[in-house]
Amino acid sequence: MSIKRIPRTDSIEELAHFWDTHDVTDFEDELEEVSEPVFQRDTIVKVQLSSEDAETVEGIARSRGIPVSDLIRAWVLEKVQASP
Repeated sequence: MSIKRIPRTDSIEELAHFWDTHDVTDFEDELEEVSEPVFQRDTIVKVQLSSEDAETVEGIARSRGIPVSDLIRAWVLEKVQASP
């Protein structure tokens, strides 16, 4: 019986499917320890607003049918992209 090799991919879905159907102990000779993060995560930034401002932002987001976080992210990215 031939054992498959660990897929070389960045697809989380493909890797999840592979490990759902394989046992890590069958691939010990291919594993290596890494000291740096493998997946880069986004940074979460908290923004403090007055209750009135928060309600206004929530109303705008609701009128556009999007989550508040998506609206705020879009506004921040607009400013970032417009800055020199």
